[in-house]
Amino acid sequence: MYHAHFGLTDPPFKITPDPRLFYTGGERGLVLDALIYAIRNGEGMIKVVGEVGSGKTMLCRMLPDKLADSVDILYLANPRLTPDTILQALALEMQLPIAHQQPPPNHLQVMQALHEALLARHGANRQVVLLIEEAQSMPLDTLEEVRLLSNLETTRHKLLQIVLFGQPELDANLATPRIRQLKERITHSFQLAPLSKRDLGGYLDFRLRAVGYRGPPVFEPAAMQAIARYSQGFLRRTNILADKALLAAFTENTHRVTARHIRRAAEDSGFNPATTTAPLWLLGLFLIAGGLGLGLLYGLPATSPSFKTDLTPSPALDHVKAVPVPLSPPAPVAVPTTLQTRLAATQTWLASADARHHSIQLMQSERDNLAVLAALLDQPQLRPLLPFLYVYRHGPGWGLLYGDFASRSDAQAALLALPESLRRHQPFIRNLASLREKLGYVSPE
Repeated sequence: MYHAHFGLTDPPFKITPDPRLFYTGGERGLVLDALIYAIRNGEGMIKVVGEVGSGKTMLCRMLPDKLADSVDILYLANPRLTPDTILQALALEMQLPIAHQQPPPNHLQVMQALHEALLARHGANRQVVLLIEEAQSMPLDTLEEVRLLSNLETTRHKLLQIVLFGQPELDANLATPRIRQLKERITHSFQLAPLSKRDLGGYLDFRLRAVGYRGPPVFEPAAMQAIARYSQGFLRRTNILADKALLAAFTENTHRVTARHIRRAAEDSGFNPATTTAPLWLLGLFLIAGGLGLGLLYGLPATSPSFKTDLTPSPALDHVKAVPVPLSPPAPVAVPTTLQTRLAATQTWLASADARHHSIQLMQSERDNLAVLAALLDQPQLRPLLPFLYVYRHGPGWGLLYGDFASRSDAQAALLALPESLRRHQPFIRNLASLREKLGYVSPE
């Protein structure tokens, strides 16, 4: 009704997920990138958790568009299935003849048919990914059946990659002792947080302009404050409020949405204002030029002078084997858990990684500013990428790497998909063989 009034070609705030309206701010782009990487390279199961209306379904709908054509997507929207019926549902999704067999096949027959079909697709160089929505509503016995499905594999590859999307209750279900084996299979976990006030403004503007709006800002600052208060940062609530507020502005023949319009929309929807709103900072050190020590960060050319490497950030990490260096060791510092974990993970990775592979150099520093690096790694927005971030020491400085890619073309594609906040630091591709040689790396005995 109000579309022509604002010069729109389509509804900007419909609650039905539309991949054209996917907003990459507020961690969503980072989570999507990390999710795609985990699907392409992961060996275990993947979990995405978020509150009602946080954007899980939209993220799920984005995957078919972003994954390669060689990936087959299986989709289960109804999780309230028994262990037997979930196998039947998968057979239907894969269009297997056994799904229509009469009399109905037994559990073992369906599992065998699924195994053979997955082997055939693997032989045709196709990857199969199962997306399960509302997984928090899945019975525990069915979740256990999902774990058994994850056992279908060859000697080198999983035949079925499984992604669970659910509300926080999913984590509570997975903590149940009887299905603890399933929890241990989850190698990647992603959390969708509510949007901050700043991200909400970007979200509303992006949605309007994605469907044709070309004018000045529609939502007044006070209206933005009201949306943040009533929506609590959740996308579905934001869409409902924005849609009703635009309709109210249209009926008053105005092109500006005020706080009064938002309050009317909230009353009509039964939304109560949040008593507190926790801020969600945007990529911290990546976005604040010159602040919090960012002046210490700058890229080094690939031909910079060679340093022998001590992968131990300080004497506090006495369990990590150090490589002898001709320089004096850095002064002891308190190493936060995240940094300590990534340093240890990096040493393990460099010891076993294929030297023909590539990684992306995100940042380097010549100075011993571990406090800056530690704060960077603890940013909530980087949590989806943490399993793929590697940290190494060179002399008094450090470097930050992203990912392990089998080919330079894969690394180039991942580099181009990085958020602008990371690409602005001019990341570049590094060959692991030359990197290990430059670091003087010696594999642990």
